[in-house]
Amino acid sequence: MDKNKGDTLLVIRLSAMGDVAMTVPVLLSLLRLNPQLKLRILTRPFFTPIFKDIPNIEVIAADLKNKHRGIPGIYRLAKTLKKDSISGIADLHNVLRTKILRLFFFGTGLPFIQLNKGRKEKRNLTRWKEKDISPLKSTHERYADVFRKMGYSVELKPVDTLARRSASKAAEEYAFKESKKLIGIAPFAAFQGKMYPLDLMEQVLEYLNNTNKYKILLFGGGSEEIAHLEEFESHFEHCSSPAGRLSFEQELELISHLDLMVSMDSGNGHLAAMFGIPTLTLWGITHPYAGFTPYGQPMENSIMADRGKYPMIPTSVYGNKYPKGYEQVMQTIEPEIVINRITALMGE
Repeated sequence: MDKNKGDTLLVIRLSAMGDVAMTVPVLLSLLRLNPQLKLRILTRPFFTPIFKDIPNIEVIAADLKNKHRGIPGIYRLAKTLKKDSISGIADLHNVLRTKILRLFFFGTGLPFIQLNKGRKEKRNLTRWKEKDISPLKSTHERYADVFRKMGYSVELKPVDTLARRSASKAAEEYAFKESKKLIGIAPFAAFQGKMYPLDLMEQVLEYLNNTNKYKILLFGGGSEEIAHLEEFESHFEHCSSPAGRLSFEQELELISHLDLMVSMDSGNGHLAAMFGIPTLTLWGITHPYAGFTPYGQPMENSIMADRGKYPMIPTSVYGNKYPKGYEQVMQTIEPEIVINRITALMGE
């Protein structure tokens, strides 16, 4: 039975970008089925634009580098949060910091439900020998289970995505001067083991550019990534890189207008999927079975490295652990495979 739909919940998801983006379909479903429910989202300030235009949501910025750093900072954060009239706390992160925060709420009587990350199942999936290679519960469903344990209905459906956003003048400069379909490409990932080699990605870009059918927007961050993207931009007429030139909010405006996003197992894929954009993901030493597939995407939108040649895949959940000899697993994904799936998704 559902609880009072007029409740106010504190929802915690502090990082990383992809994980924060994955909360969006779940929150939309929660609010769709409980329209009087109010949510306060505790996250990093940078992620605030992700929740723009969602009704009944207020973002609380956690200053984890200064004011809310360490145990004293978490205590100060808890004191501030206790001043709000909240009905319960949904911890969608479940890390040491939020475990400490939970201790500071002991005795308040507030339900404090934490995410079950499925660590044992993920260890079985990613162990290098005698692995259990079977699909695990999606992260979206794990988030939804937290709210279900609190007594709220959540039923994830394709409708649970964000609407396209109006583009600012700055964003318009990158996308709407030509009447071409928009393809976003995010070629980077946090770890090398799940990043498609740039020389192979360049072949994909060259093909797409030479069709003269598409406008290609390149996404990334940090000086090194931006330098690579600007090099692609200079080589290919129909490629543009907003990275480092637009704010995160403006980049989200562009992403919401894409016809297709191509990404690694990384945050940009989840940003596109939260807008309902078809999203093609490339997987190296990680695997869709771990539960991090972008929302609403069929399995054929996941292109994986060859497990016949590299049978230990997946070797880790996050892409940071792999045995010797697995450095180049992504090279088993031929550019033609990526190109063929892109053209199929674009209706060519």
